[in-house]
Amino acid sequence: MIRKGAAYRRVVNFPLLLASVSAGLGIAWIDSRPHWDDAGITAGLLLLASGVLRMLGPRRPWLWGLAVGVWIPVHLILRAPTVASIAGGFVILAIPMAGAWAGMVGRRLLAG
Repeated sequence: MIRKGAAYRRVVNFPLLLASVSAGLGIAWIDSRPHWDDAGITAGLLLLASGVLRMLGPRRPWLWGLAVGVWIPVHLILRAPTVASIAGGFVILAIPMAGAWAGMVGRRLLAG
């Protein structure tokens, strides 16, 4: 079996990392719109995006979950820096983390 070097893994991971940050920023932008009031769709998008990107990414499910999901809590904390917004941010961040870990399990199941 040919083992690929760390430089190769970094090059392969960078486009996926860029895609996950872009997806997270896009979801956060939609969620921040004044008339958007559907938390279920936002949560589903966070879960799906982090899960799919983790299935494509080779390692570190926490990285994919964090790259997708950190933007909504950051927006909440910057808008109203209270203990409640920080606690709510951690709850929101749990959703993409769960999606990333589910993507890891899905990748392992598909790999055999």
